[in-house]
Amino acid sequence: MDSYDWLDINLFDYIEDDSGWNIFFNEQKDNIKKIEEQLEHCVNVFKEDLKIFPPQHLVFNTFNLCRFEDLKIVIIGQDPYHSEGQAMGLSFSVPKNIKIPPSLVNIYKEINNDIGKKCNKDGDLTNWAKQGMLLLNASLTVLEHKPNSHYKIWNKFTEDIIKYISDKKDKVVFLLWGGFAKSKKKFIDEDKHSVLTANHPSPLSANRGGWFGCKHFIKTNEILKSLHKTEIIW
Repeated sequence: MDSYDWLDINLFDYIEDDSGWNIFFNEQKDNIKKIEEQLEHCVNVFKEDLKIFPPQHLVFNTFNLCRFEDLKIVIIGQDPYHSEGQAMGLSFSVPKNIKIPPSLVNIYKEINNDIGKKCNKDGDLTNWAKQGMLLLNASLTVLEHKPNSHYKIWNKFTEDIIKYISDKKDKVVFLLWGGFAKSKKKFIDEDKHSVLTANHPSPLSANRGGWFGCKHFIKTNEILKSLHKTEIIW
């Protein structure tokens, strides 16, 4: 098994100094040390049997790609993808050489329906992140083929980051898709920020209604335009 650099865990090694998130991560030092201890325990328990995704150097990828100063949109997912090669530290995103997952297929379909833009040829959402979008999963790691396996490890951290953004930033657009993401709404000051909610884009949820036709992509750009901010190139 490729250790995915999980045998020597030091998450702080992978936080870029110029990302603008330094104050938050300094406040989280004790919490992150506890997270590292829990991940180390996980590695010791499962050893060669199960991998942890994403690779350690990509756990904070969304923070490194989306500078705090540029932040204008937050999309909250649940877990990293839990199969080989998919997770890249951005919610809903997969590397260019990986088949586009069903939830992202439905996201692209709604973008096409919403603004008339055809689906991207790959599932890499790095360009979204670089435009000021935090693609945040509620859990930043997961065990292979075990969804939601690290929720308890990361729950406080991700709730803290949502509260931090709500407190320290103004006029951010939060996109909450599905019941899990909607449960984080209580940490957002809606007097300062815009919150758009919809059903989750996964096939099981989207096909029940409440995803297709939500128009979150055009609505987001309309909000950004009204704030004299650069609109997103979806």
